[in-house]
Amino acid sequence: MYIQVRPLQGYQKSLTYSVPTHWITQPIVGDIVTVPLRGQTILGSIEKILIPNPNTPLLDNNGQVIKIRAALNHEITLNHQDYKIFMKNLSGYYQIPVSYLLKRFWRALIAPEIPTESSLEISSKTKALEQTAPVINLTTEQQLVFDNLINQLNPENRKFQANLIHGVTGSGKTEIYSKLIQANFELGYSTLFLLPEVSLATNFDQILRAKLTTQIPIFSFHSGTTITQKRALWDQVRQQKPILIIGVHLPVLLPITNLGLILIDEEHDPGFQEKKHPQINTKECALIRAKINQIPIVLGSATPSIAALYNIEKHSWNIFKLYQRYRGNFPEIKIVNLRESQHKQRTQNFWFSRELLDAIKARLNRQEQTIIFLNRRGYSFFIQCHECGFIPNCPNCSVSLTLHADQSLRCHYCALTQAYPTNCDGCKINTNKFIKKGLGTQQVVDILTKLFPAAKIARADLDITRSKKLWPQIVADFSANKIDILVGTQTITKGYHFPHVTLVGILWADLNLHFPMYNAAETTLQQILQVAGRAGRQSPHSEVIVQTLTDHPIFNYLNESDYLKFYQTELANRITHNYPPIVRLVELEIKHNSETQVKQDALILSTKLHAFAQKINPTNNSQNLKYLEILGPSKPPISKIKNWHFRKIYLKSNKLDIIIQAWQYLQQKPVISSVFFTPNPLQ
Repeated sequence: MYIQVRPLQGYQKSLTYSVPTHWITQPIVGDIVTVPLRGQTILGSIEKILIPNPNTPLLDNNGQVIKIRAALNHEITLNHQDYKIFMKNLSGYYQIPVSYLLKRFWRALIAPEIPTESSLEISSKTKALEQTAPVINLTTEQQLVFDNLINQLNPENRKFQANLIHGVTGSGKTEIYSKLIQANFELGYSTLFLLPEVSLATNFDQILRAKLTTQIPIFSFHSGTTITQKRALWDQVRQQKPILIIGVHLPVLLPITNLGLILIDEEHDPGFQEKKHPQINTKECALIRAKINQIPIVLGSATPSIAALYNIEKHSWNIFKLYQRYRGNFPEIKIVNLRESQHKQRTQNFWFSRELLDAIKARLNRQEQTIIFLNRRGYSFFIQCHECGFIPNCPNCSVSLTLHADQSLRCHYCALTQAYPTNCDGCKINTNKFIKKGLGTQQVVDILTKLFPAAKIARADLDITRSKKLWPQIVADFSANKIDILVGTQTITKGYHFPHVTLVGILWADLNLHFPMYNAAETTLQQILQVAGRAGRQSPHSEVIVQTLTDHPIFNYLNESDYLKFYQTELANRITHNYPPIVRLVELEIKHNSETQVKQDALILSTKLHAFAQKINPTNNSQNLKYLEILGPSKPPISKIKNWHFRKIYLKSNKLDIIIQAWQYLQQKPVISSVFFTPNPLQ
């Protein structure tokens, strides 16, 4: 017998090996095996079983039949039945080969060699075993939630159950997570703790090391994890020891045989969906895995996603509510219309109302801290010639260049950098009077520095949070009250506990409301409430000032206690316009370096999809019948990135299997452009 193996490391082509007669188990497609290749031992996934004529064995290019050798530990771990079913389900959901999923996971875990059988040293961050964890005292409200969840961990009761903790900001969800992790470990099971970005995962690594008993081995698994730490993690997984793994996208793909609990914090956050294709959504993967493994999964958020709240109504999810803050009080929220405010009482800068400036000054006088939130990095959105209106654009991407504080123009998609122009490329006039449009975090820092020269001001946008050294230092300094004002973007809205913050200013609250996404209102309100929740976490008096340029219905729901009312309103809109979670939505992204080709291929695909939809759609449709709706092709707002052109087609149906049939139907007539399949696109 022979097997065709797809290597999970390096080598791209499938290879053929003979199966040794002493193998105890029969090989199965999807099994993971170790094979010799070029003097190394590598992992591979079985793609095909071959039974040739025994008189004519399959030979390699040198006329030799290569014998396969098995690695018992890898077979036990990677060929666990539940894990194989999980990978098969994931493959079907995202319409990508199992071998791709395994290859991606393995590349991230260990490169390039396989660990030896000898036990590797656990991360040096793990504390001494004789130390004990601090006692975690729960409030009455927290204890009620914990008591309900702890019953689901009992091996006799253990089954799939999705649980949502709707806990207002500062309600102490982390304390409940900690006690669940501890209880799960004591029962001999491992826990996955998933967060929407690496900086937050790093922060929770430190928090949980302080809260948990030191007998629990804690491992981080994300882009910031070292090779040594990854190999130590893999050694523990192979030995099937109970551990805690903290990360973003990668941990859910680990072949853990003793997985007993999955925790997802900030479940509403779109950061769980990867930005590169295939755009795998970690939260969706975790739900699939929990169901296959028949284990509980706990999702937490102060601003739950519309999809999660809908699942409570329609798919028997549990909901547990924490409506009291663990410490401190909720802030007072004020809405300021910038146009009206500046008309009544002009300030030194349009973007800062008199109300916000007075509030910042008061905090500085009392040595309290302020967060200023703006969902844009850079100095200014763009510059524009005051004579002809020309805007410098990126030649590689269909976006304007962003002005930074050093007076350079940069593209945030391809990293192109240009000097500030002295001549307008539009009208050729020699001028330095370009108009600065919009607002960025660097510009906000400059404005505040001029207004409050004695204040210590720091910035927290993507340029800063990418730094593995700078961002943790800023978090530590701000937590220790060494920084007066922190100007930030989305990162500071997520899970951080800053005890001395008593003021949050939101500069342009309606900025993202007009983006062409069906969930723009949901994501905007979530961002506002999350950053507002950084105020008053250990203070009886705090304030949030929300500055807008337009009125919008979401500003009626700025008190966290009103969030479920927003859900009802937003769900009604989704029902009216037939958008998720009422229906399934899949995005097809068509990509080519020729705009002519991508337009042509998008039209071909759209025509073919409409023909398929016409065949399957019922003449007299109802909600109970399967149907398929095709939207597009359309040119996205950013239609060119790094000289690649894009078009998008959206497929809507009440049944995912209908969309998958349509996708597979397209494979019969391939186009030249690359086409990517993304269920439930969030970005």
